[in-house]
Amino acid sequence: MAGKPRLHYFNTRGRMESIRWLLAAAGVEFEEKLIQTPEDLEKLKNDGSLMFQQVPMVEIDGMKLVQSRAILNYIAAKHNLYGKDIKERALIDMYIEGVADLIEMIMYLPMTPRDEKDAKITQIKDRTINRYLPAFEKVLKSHGQDYLVGNKLSRADIHLVELLYYVEEVDPSLLANFPLLKALKTRISNLPTVKKFLQPGSARKPLLDEKAIEEARKVFKF
Repeated sequence: MAGKPRLHYFNTRGRMESIRWLLAAAGVEFEEKLIQTPEDLEKLKNDGSLMFQQVPMVEIDGMKLVQSRAILNYIAAKHNLYGKDIKERALIDMYIEGVADLIEMIMYLPMTPRDEKDAKITQIKDRTINRYLPAFEKVLKSHGQDYLVGNKLSRADIHLVELLYYVEEVDPSLLANFPLLKALKTRISNLPTVKKFLQPGSARKPLLDEKAIEEARKVFKF
């Protein structure tokens, strides 16, 4: 019997958080091997664990997978969260790429120079309410179903709800005019596996703060 997946990353969200969300939603227990020093990262590089010399890296089913999209694709396919055919998969891919665009903007917000932060927040809010959330609200309205694709839970729903939590951290009022997205967020959050992940003390990571940024600088030596 295969052991639990082991996640190698820092004690932050970064590019591992969507992997944590997806594993948790699939009901998969996992372990984390946190990278806390430059030596920890160098060890992974030197023992050949990192194909491209970078993390995230996930040990799963006898493999050492790198590149976050590849990791997410594997987990989603293994746990039937990637659609029933290539058409559904194409829709899922399209939706999650849109989600990733906005998540990326929000992810790097804490590292934005202070004199640029207000402008960045304004841009994020504008993209949120005028580009991304209206598009996803329209999808749900167009078919009237509970989930984005095929009326079945997929990775697209999970990644979108992860994004909605991040949007609320920027400004809770941003979701006010999107009732179908709010309903989706509630629906996914009440799934037993996700509900467990949202509880205090889970593997879910908090918003990046100054301390975490400083620790990352020490590891990366920048």
